[in-house]
Amino acid sequence: MSGEDVKLQYLSREWIDEVIKRVKANLTAEEMKHVSSSMVNIVENCPDGSTRHMYFRFEDGILAEALVGTSDDEVASKEAEFRIIGEYDTFAKISRAELGARSALMRNKIKLKGNMVKALRLSSVVDKLNKIIATVPTDY
Repeated sequence: MSGEDVKLQYLSREWIDEVIKRVKANLTAEEMKHVSSSMVNIVENCPDGSTRHMYFRFEDGILAEALVGTSDDEVASKEAEFRIIGEYDTFAKISRAELGARSALMRNKIKLKGNMVKALRLSSVVDKLNKIIATVPTDY
């Protein structure tokens, strides 16, 4: 079995490490519009019943930090410009690039805490991130 055949568990440390590697290799600062922002995604009703957190921070369009964790660790307490709350199934669809960020927000599939106008303006940038995330072989 080759390395490409191995699926990583969604929201695991191994998964986020692969996300970081692929984002840094495939997304330029120009493609990310030199954005400086941060978001924490609060993923509710995971298959094990837990709530998990995904944190991303970009500085001038470059991924500076990405973490996953639970409600009980440092990821949950990270300060972020945006806090996005939704169900596991919704975030899985977003991470597979089956559902766009703007569409999920407008259809009330996710809830946003932060500047709505700026979030909508950044939704195309977030979709670029999710298209890279979708390339990671993942077991959802």
